[in-house]
Amino acid sequence: QVQLVESGGGLVQAGGSLRLSCAASRSINIMGWYRQAPGKQRELVARITSGGSTNYADSSVKGRFTISRDNGKNTVYLQMTSLKPEDTAVYYCYAAAVRDYWGQGTQVTVSS
Repeated sequence: QVQLVESGGGLVQAGGSLRLSCAASRSINIMGWYRQAPGKQRELVARITSGGSTNYADSSVKGRFTISRDNGKNTVYLQMTSLKPEDTAVYYCYAAAVRDYWGQGTQVTVSS
């Protein structure tokens, strides 16, 4: 069993930055972030392996969002810059082992 605890969401103006953090209760290879905007399906933002390999969902976040992790702290981060109103969503931490694990979600709201 893995518990994921997220922090760092909030309200920010367009063009601003936020950093999300997610601490896992134990080490786990794959961690990442998904987001779900109102009325839309949950979608992958980015994920990272314990070895540091990353992949980002699409060009809408590449160059603006950076995923990283601290294996010693079992923590994954999502640095978000140049935020846009369309980035508004609930952001969920994700971890994959034998099964998938999810955090409780943290709201990110970007005002125009």
